[in-house]
Amino acid sequence: MFAVTRVGEASGLDAVVAARDLRRLTEAAMREAVGRARAGGATWHEIGEVLGASRQAAFQRFGRPVDAPPDPAASDRAVAILLDLVERRFTEVAGRFDATMAAAVPTARLEEVRERVEGLVGAYRGMGEPFAHRAGDLTVVRVPLRFEAGELSGEVTFDAAGRIAGLFVRRPDAI
Repeated sequence: MFAVTRVGEASGLDAVVAARDLRRLTEAAMREAVGRARAGGATWHEIGEVLGASRQAAFQRFGRPVDAPPDPAASDRAVAILLDLVERRFTEVAGRFDATMAAAVPTARLEEVRERVEGLVGAYRGMGEPFAHRAGDLTVVRVPLRFEAGELSGEVTFDAAGRIAGLFVRRPDAI
């Protein structure tokens, strides 16, 4: 007769946390390695070949203008915006939109998205470390979001004036 030992729920969650942290470290290591390869003269074509991707895909994932670091305050602003969204302060979020977002996304749409997120993954539990990068004239900040039943990724895109030019909440693998 064989004895079956159940692995406790906490250790299963610990494994998920460890895997998530490993993914983040791996992504950071990959970005660093690609940066070093570029600084050493590697082309986007060569990097794409090593990664099994096209040069365009490699650039879209890792490229950014060399002389344009992300806005240093963008991460803090993105966290504040996502907290406002989570805490149902929709008017405050919409008040930070650029003209295009203001015309396209009414506060009722923000409310609808917030309710849909809660229906899919439960109550909000916390945020991970934000990651900011440049995309042309824009600064994009991605923030891991933890909920009762899963993780999502919040993404806030800022224009040069610091206004919200894009706002997404989606599965991390959909990025």
